[in-house]
Amino acid sequence: MSEGTQDQSTDQYQVRLQKLNGLREAGIEPFAYRFAKTHSSKELLDNYEQLAESGTRVSIAGRLMTVRVMGKSIFAHMQDDAGQIQVYVKKDAVPEEQFKLFKKADLGDIYGVSGTLFTTRMGEKTVHVSELQILAKSLRPLPEKFHGLQDKEARYRRRYLDLITNPEVKETFRQRGQVVKAVRDFLDNEGFFEVETPVLQPIYGGAAAKPFTTHHNKLDMTLYLRIADELYLKRLIVGGFEKVWEFCKDFRNEGLDRSHNPEFSMVELYWAYADYKDIMELYERMMKQVAQQVQDSTTITYEGNQIDLGGEWPRVGLLDSISKAVGEDISQMDEKQLRDLCKRVEIECEGLVGRGKLIDELFSEKVQPDLIQPTFIIDYPRELSPLAKPHRSKPGLTERFEVFIGGMELGNAFSELNDPIDQRQRFEASIELARAGDEESPAILDEDYIFCLEHGMPPTGGLGFGIDRMAMLLLDQRSIRDVILFPQMKPE
Repeated sequence: MSEGTQDQSTDQYQVRLQKLNGLREAGIEPFAYRFAKTHSSKELLDNYEQLAESGTRVSIAGRLMTVRVMGKSIFAHMQDDAGQIQVYVKKDAVPEEQFKLFKKADLGDIYGVSGTLFTTRMGEKTVHVSELQILAKSLRPLPEKFHGLQDKEARYRRRYLDLITNPEVKETFRQRGQVVKAVRDFLDNEGFFEVETPVLQPIYGGAAAKPFTTHHNKLDMTLYLRIADELYLKRLIVGGFEKVWEFCKDFRNEGLDRSHNPEFSMVELYWAYADYKDIMELYERMMKQVAQQVQDSTTITYEGNQIDLGGEWPRVGLLDSISKAVGEDISQMDEKQLRDLCKRVEIECEGLVGRGKLIDELFSEKVQPDLIQPTFIIDYPRELSPLAKPHRSKPGLTERFEVFIGGMELGNAFSELNDPIDQRQRFEASIELARAGDEESPAILDEDYIFCLEHGMPPTGGLGFGIDRMAMLLLDQRSIRDVILFPQMKPE
């Protein structure tokens, strides 16, 4: 916003403040307590013929988006949750004080009006107002009419203005809600039981990520905002639930980019007596059903690419995909050889600790961007999968998959590790990585989780996926900030 615009905005604020004081001096309450609506703008337009012919008195409320004063007549457009409709205020049709009030109205003011429907000479369906009331005086001007709120950062910081001036943004978030509902419907129909687990955790785990740390004063203890729900949900599997899931907020103290926000929405689910192949089949069916329910098609467009979710999704080994991309077999390479390979293929590996992190970086740089059509990348090295069961036929690998669509990771799943002795060794290896400088590896061994596993956890398949990224994909939004109402922003 330029300095000149700020000065103009300040001037308008003072003018509107004077109007507010004038209303109060005239005995008019500028901030009402309630208004009895009978219809939304959409309901009026959809049922126009019936309401107009019957002369039904209707009442709507909304924000003034345009106002045209034409002598003894005023035309305005009111915007509510469902859209916009025109209203017509004629001097002789409303009490005189109400006409004077409306004549001084500003864009952004919120009004309630009552009247009957008619069609103007220009063919626009309109409310002929017989009574009106100010419901909230707007002291700040809306963004300039014809250009709206275009600056991306300003739109994220002041989402309320973005929603007022850019109707397509509101529609995006309505559709995001449909994505969540479609996922919930699918899992409910599959017999999964929805639960809640702690956000504040004494030991963080279930993912490789740096946590946010806080302190509980009364207990005098350090707590962490959860990075994943996994370890608590698997405690429920041990407790006897066979299908559990959670829609949750997770928090990771990481950077911001087009697919990462420190606070994000996840779904995690666990299915007793299933393995990662069962979860692959479940995830594929779920994505197809959600796409069909939200977009009425299993063919979608993302970033200019037509993506077919309806066919069979290929399954490709992680190490095989990297080897093919770099032209060398990496399956037997140790950490030094992988580091040398990274340098040869011009991948920055400074600060990466361990063989697993180098493999992950090679995949992210050389394979992932080309995974546009849905693809299961399967069979991850043990170093990258501390909570996954060893592969039953491929030594050194685990039964894990990640699914990629549109170049994004859209889900992560395992045949869950249920051997408490192996799990302890994996945790200890993660602690060694933390001591070596890996900030994303847990530095504390979760003895309570080991104790839980020692009571016996059945074979289990688990899955976690980001709702925000799923919404990005299905709604063709390039940035995660476009599907999070209030994304994290650096202070101005």
